[in-house]
Amino acid sequence: MGGALLRLPPYLSPRTKGKSLKNTKFVVKVNRGGTRAPEYVQRIDRTPIRMTAHRTLALVMGRFTAEDTVKSIQNSRRSPELVPVQV
Repeated sequence: MGGALLRLPPYLSPRTKGKSLKNTKFVVKVNRGGTRAPEYVQRIDRTPIRMTAHRTLALVMGRFTAEDTVKSIQNSRRSPELVPVQV
């Protein structure tokens, strides 16, 4: 090899050996104001968008899909926000 430096991909690096890789996905959290508990987007394939109060049932999506969902449900009574989730 004559002095060529061998570079390992990050997932094979000695520092990450044995650790699982984590990927950041997003859930959309919606606060409706007042005393209501926050809700999470559960489904986006139907109109209206289905919501759930249980975060474990929330739809986990990529950033661009989550941003599109936020734009589609944003109005004066709702304040949606992206919540990162390590998957």
